[in-house]
This record gives sequence, C-alpha cells and structure tokens, in this order.
Amino acid sequence: MSDTPVRQQNTAAFYGQAVASFAVAITATAIGILRLHADAWVRAFLGIAVLYLVTSAFTLAKVIRDRQEAGQIVSRVDQARLEKLLAEHDPFEKL
Repeated sequence: MSDTPVRQQNTAAFYGQAVASFAVAITATAIGILRLHADAWVRAFLGIAVLYLVTSAFTLAKVIRDRQEAGQIVSRVDQARLEKLLAEHDPFEKL
C-alpha cells in the first residue's frame, strides 16, 4: 500500500496574515529610520541595510524551500523504485 504524503496548502487567512505582518514590519522600520534624529547618510545607510536584510531573508527562505522540495522528489523516486521491486518480486519463484 502506498503512503503518499498529503500536500499542505496554506489558507488564505495565513497568507493574508503573513503579507500584512510583513507590510507592518517594513512600514514601521521605514518610519523609524525616517524619523531618526541623525544625518541623511546614516538614515540612507540604515535603509540600504534593511533592504539588504529583506532580500537576504527572501533568498534564504527560497533556498531552504528548494532544498526541501528536492528532498521530497528524491524520496518519491526512491519510494516508487521500492514499490516496483516489491510488486515484481515473487517470493515463491525458484532461484
């Protein structure tokens, strides 16, 4: 019997919450940097640093997701090979 993993899907509410949380965080950070009592070059540096951090976080999340998906594909191929071998094996066949 085959145990196929159930593909998990995020709900619309979870997706909406994630987008809203990201929007609030980036907006609050931008407002904090803009209202900071410092020279313009310091605020610009902090803004670039935040943008770099955000893009790095997205890249890291994508790399982790891709590695997990690749592992699932390899696992499925191995499982299919094993099922084929078991289906073709006849334990009562004389060697």
